[in-house]
Amino acid sequence: MSFAHKLLNWFDGSGRKDLPWQRDRTFYRVWVSEVMLQQTQVNTVIPYFKRFISRFPDIYSLARASLDDVLHLWSGLGYYSRARNLHKTAQLVCDYYEGEFPHDIDNVVSLPGIGRSTAGAILALSKGERQPILDGNVKRVLCRYHAIEGRPGQTSIEKKLWQLAEEHTPYERISEYTQAIMDLGATLCRRRRPHCGLCPFEEDCLAHARGEEEKYPNRKSSGKIPVHESVFLVIRGEEKHLLLEKRPPAGIWGGLWSFPQLSHLNEIDQWCGREGLQILEKEALPPFRHTFSHFHLEINPVKLKVVKADLRTVREGAFLQWHSPEEIEKIGLPAPVKKLL
Repeated sequence: MSFAHKLLNWFDGSGRKDLPWQRDRTFYRVWVSEVMLQQTQVNTVIPYFKRFISRFPDIYSLARASLDDVLHLWSGLGYYSRARNLHKTAQLVCDYYEGEFPHDIDNVVSLPGIGRSTAGAILALSKGERQPILDGNVKRVLCRYHAIEGRPGQTSIEKKLWQLAEEHTPYERISEYTQAIMDLGATLCRRRRPHCGLCPFEEDCLAHARGEEEKYPNRKSSGKIPVHESVFLVIRGEEKHLLLEKRPPAGIWGGLWSFPQLSHLNEIDQWCGREGLQILEKEALPPFRHTFSHFHLEINPVKLKVVKADLRTVREGAFLQWHSPEEIEKIGLPAPVKKLL
């Protein structure tokens, strides 16, 4: 029995078939879900997907929305470049493709934030096109099944995995197969403590035969995760307005509104003076840690009550603005800022 046949038999009995994006399956809904699922677990994505689709039910509503509206609904999901790319792609598809996604994989890959695997998944799941995929879950399944030595990030290994993904992809039931191989990696062939006894490939998997499931895929030895420190200024003016700073479009929390950040506590007075703010009260709040994929951020919040400069003067700055409590409810905020609020 072929790899695909065994996998589909397993999927028929144990696969996930009632995820929100599997209902009323359209290119738009599949695209949004696949972008949200990049480096994010299904259970985390589900409530975000539901809210996002409720607010932006089609590509035209997403294209017309402001980036702040999009980021607000994305707040807490992380990897915010995904939200910016969704918004940008929606506008491009509406402007250049009359609201209809291109069906050619090269044209799909050319859209912001869509790589080869994501493009393949979108076309396979929404159109049933025979396109192999190679996300993190699929890489893990294939590396274990074939006992592939070497890290998946290496060019030669990546090429070999794409070749295997192509060979295993069947010519029928493409949508089901694509969902099945992602489900297998997410639910059974997990990175740690895989459920080999429930796997359809228990008797065929080379890694399992060797008792070395967790050896694959080979991982780069990880050093100690660095820790960076930052001071968050929680500045409140009159009428409960808070002073927030818009992050640059690229980088960590790109396009979101955050508290002004400094490197050291001894910079606070000078910074406030430069911005025309007179400090009335100052209180250090308990520090806490926020962890990214590649570093820890040690956050030292300081709450300030100030006499603020004229509202219009502050708003002249492109990235520094006062926000009322009502406005804060409608903008995109990083998770640590929401926690502090």
